[in-house]
Amino acid sequence: MPTPPATGPLVTRDTLAAELRLLGVETGEILLVHSSLSSLGWVCGGPVAVVQGLLDAVGPDGTIVVPTQTGDLSDPALWGNPPVPEEWWARIRATMPAYDPLITPSRGVGVIPETVRTWPGALRSAHPQTSFAALGPRAAEIVEDHAPDCRLGERSPLARLERLGARVLLLGAGYASCTSFHLAEYRIPSPLVAVGRPAPGGGWETVTEVSITSDRFDELGYDFERDRAVVRGRVGAAHVRLFPVADAVAYAERWLAVHRSREDEIPNTGGTCVDTGGDPAPARRSRGPRT
Repeated sequence: MPTPPATGPLVTRDTLAAELRLLGVETGEILLVHSSLSSLGWVCGGPVAVVQGLLDAVGPDGTIVVPTQTGDLSDPALWGNPPVPEEWWARIRATMPAYDPLITPSRGVGVIPETVRTWPGALRSAHPQTSFAALGPRAAEIVEDHAPDCRLGERSPLARLERLGARVLLLGAGYASCTSFHLAEYRIPSPLVAVGRPAPGGGWETVTEVSITSDRFDELGYDFERDRAVVRGRVGAAHVRLFPVADAVAYAERWLAVHRSREDEIPNTGGTCVDTGGDPAPARRSRGPRT
């Protein structure tokens, strides 16, 4: 059977940077990038060329940020793709390597974030399940002090990106991948959840966290794009969206409260109540790649 021809268009470091600038990416800005390499076309140099093009677009004074999540560092009792036998759970919890920002690979966020994570000079935040990596002069300011009990809330890089006026770049990715929407979940009534993971010093630990879920984020993104100023275009073959983190968070805070309220999931006990059946990590139902 003959080998099928490459699927275009041809994308290079230079064309990617040029098209991003035409779209409105500015020198010196901070970009939170959600990406899909396969959506771009035939990329000469693959993810390395994409990262180079992103860095060229924002220039030496700009900073790019990517999610480098590790949702597989979670309780095996909640795994579903594939599940593991119950008799393995205790052993997995006892032997799972703890998160190390230098060596733990990202999972389910694509090859471009993993390329950023391993790039010379990249810095990565300390949260063992929802870390971010950054390249550029504002990297340390963005990723430092990511609280271990605050996945995507006020003490995470998301809140710093909001304050710094960063923009989201959806590079072939959809709104279901828009991490900024999760910050809104911390600002409206949301249930809590017990999150299990390997402890830094060995063994297993459980922390109480806000329950987060990307359920209906596609719908939220559709309404956000209809009602707010979102830059739309193409880079290579990829559909691209560009908008401020702050706008996304503010819109999601109002939209979720109306269209996806979770107040009925919060027990009315007068005290702290942890819902252990909630969503302990963005990928709790799957150890495979996420969209």
